[in-house]
Amino acid sequence: MDGPAGRPTGGTLQRDTVVVTKISWQKAGQVTEPGRYMLRFGWLTVTAEDLAVWKQFPDALFTLVEIPGEAKASEGFRSGEFRLGTFELPVGSRPSEP
Repeated sequence: MDGPAGRPTGGTLQRDTVVVTKISWQKAGQVTEPGRYMLRFGWLTVTAEDLAVWKQFPDALFTLVEIPGEAKASEGFRSGEFRLGTFELPVGSRPSEP
């Protein structure tokens, strides 16, 4: 039997699980130049803006955002390509000294 908006009622509701992975500058190998880097989990693209955040806040944690690959995504494979998304600062984090 269907409920509101045609959603099934009762039974098992399956949801896609979203895993949010964060990465620190240390785990990114303390890169110092913008570019594309091969890490354990895949390729990471780091921009000059990302590096500016890490330079000012070395303890900042960025969210890894997967870049979908056209052919692979349609076949259900992960692309292995990532960029840095939003960042958070640990409690008590202070800007580094210039």
